[in-house]
Amino acid sequence: MDESVIAFARKLRVYAEDVFGAANGIEWRLSADRIPYRAAVSEMEERVEAISGREAPELIWFLEHPPLYTGGTSAKPEDLLDAGRFPVYKAGRGGQYTYHGPGQLVAYTLLDLNRRGRDVRRHVERLAQWAIAALSDYGIHGEYREDRPGVWVCNQGHDEKIAAIGVRVRRWVTYHGVAINICPDLSHFGGIVPCGIAGAGVTSLASIQARGRLVPR
Repeated sequence: MDESVIAFARKLRVYAEDVFGAANGIEWRLSADRIPYRAAVSEMEERVEAISGREAPELIWFLEHPPLYTGGTSAKPEDLLDAGRFPVYKAGRGGQYTYHGPGQLVAYTLLDLNRRGRDVRRHVERLAQWAIAALSDYGIHGEYREDRPGVWVCNQGHDEKIAAIGVRVRRWVTYHGVAINICPDLSHFGGIVPCGIAGAGVTSLASIQARGRLVPR
């Protein structure tokens, strides 16, 4: 995992309590090795059951995946432009197609909404606010828009997506989460219509820094 990805994960941890409320009791995990997608989903599903049964603490898990595409519950077949480019997985989370791969920080948030408020829409907003708070430390203004899922930045009047959000809830325990583009190969997004929004761009922290020479505070 690139040091810039690890650094962003540390930023997110700093802001977690401000966004989600009390962070005591949450297990924090950072996986240095890339985690296969199916293995991650299987582990999340087991952990959700344990959290629901009060047998394990909540978990925030930072990781990277090998290159792959996932299709959420709203994914449209025509938005998968190159099915042979990378492995494609059906994801039980909400949303449409997205890309995961090296240089992208995935933050899986396994949180108990019985404790934090049974409001899924509010949880999605908090995920966006979490990423936006960390981006602000790099001088980047991110925006959350209800009509466009994820976190967006404006580049010369054009919207570009820097973070994707997709969640699933079981027994009021959330899983999946937010994926922030730190330094991925942006050409890998070319095999899909990201999140089903044609014509919108995709960007990364590294790309924005290269344009504006921003440095983190």
